[in-house]
Amino acid sequence: MSEKKVKFELEKKNKNSVRYKEVPEDGMPPVIGSIYVQSWFAGSSKNIEITIAKLD
Repeated sequence: MSEKKVKFELEKKNKNSVRYKEVPEDGMPPVIGSIYVQSWFAGSSKNIEITIAKLD
């Protein structure tokens, strides 16, 4: 199993969600791009990190 941690920074706040844009590693293309997280969970976080695991 291979895991990758992907970092995101705040891009835009909407009514019920927050859009984060990926901060790619130097010289690498984005793995995910932008994501939306519900406001109730995101709170006031300016940066988040997601771990992706390849299962096969």
